[in-house]
Amino acid sequence: MHPFVKWAGGKNQLLDKLVSLMPKEYNHYFEPFIGGGALLFHVAPKDFTINDFNSELVQAYKCFSNSDDTEKLIERLKFHQENHSEEHYYEVRSMDKSPNFLSLPIYERAARMIYLNKSCFNGLYRVNSKGFFNVPSGKKKSVVCYEEKNVQEIMEFFRTSKFEILNGDFEAAVINAKSGDFVYFDPPYDTWEDKDSFTSYSKNPFGKDEQRRLANCFKALSDKGVFVMLSNHNTEFIRELYKDFNIHVVEAKRMINSKADGRGNVEEVIITNYED
Repeated sequence: MHPFVKWAGGKNQLLDKLVSLMPKEYNHYFEPFIGGGALLFHVAPKDFTINDFNSELVQAYKCFSNSDDTEKLIERLKFHQENHSEEHYYEVRSMDKSPNFLSLPIYERAARMIYLNKSCFNGLYRVNSKGFFNVPSGKKKSVVCYEEKNVQEIMEFFRTSKFEILNGDFEAAVINAKSGDFVYFDPPYDTWEDKDSFTSYSKNPFGKDEQRRLANCFKALSDKGVFVMLSNHNTEFIRELYKDFNIHVVEAKRMINSKADGRGNVEEVIITNYED
């Protein structure tokens, strides 16, 4: 089982390291910046809460959690695959400009989101100041929007789990976290001053003030006895924010960037409030 979308900051390449740093036992699993969900799908907890500020991404997760909606989602993804072209891409991209967009069935919005993710330039998710998706076409001759086996595994995962799917602020997503629970924060990363980083995937930028607010949330959860793990860039700013916790430096390959020469190896940190 693996992510159904390509996502900025996706954690597939660091899964082994992340899992090795997770607590051996915990109660409820929280992931307030779910993104592609690589860690969630890998460890497959049976009791979890996931959240993201990106409403279109959340619609897709909700769709997979309902078997009837998932069947209709697959039908729409097949339609997009079979009709893929430059013209079709831009027609689907412009759907969010319709005044009726938010009232579309959940599977329709989810299919649009996944199709655009699979067919746009470099798998980016970016919206303009008005909240409209504005990534150009990846100019692919054909696209594969889903894998049947993976879809079935994701459906079964949700069917056999106790879960909550939220669409809001990260602090609200962890308000019920208690001692013995586990929270994994994978936020939009702090930016490198000398590198072109892609860290904005919703219309609300995640700047220094948000990083500070997140650090305060991390500390508050730690004081409650919650196991907390966080990923970010290895910047001086982040190291200072979390200087009282365990900082593990890892090397990762940046897979999504608006410029080809901006991809490559970068240093990240995995921060924990417990001994591994």
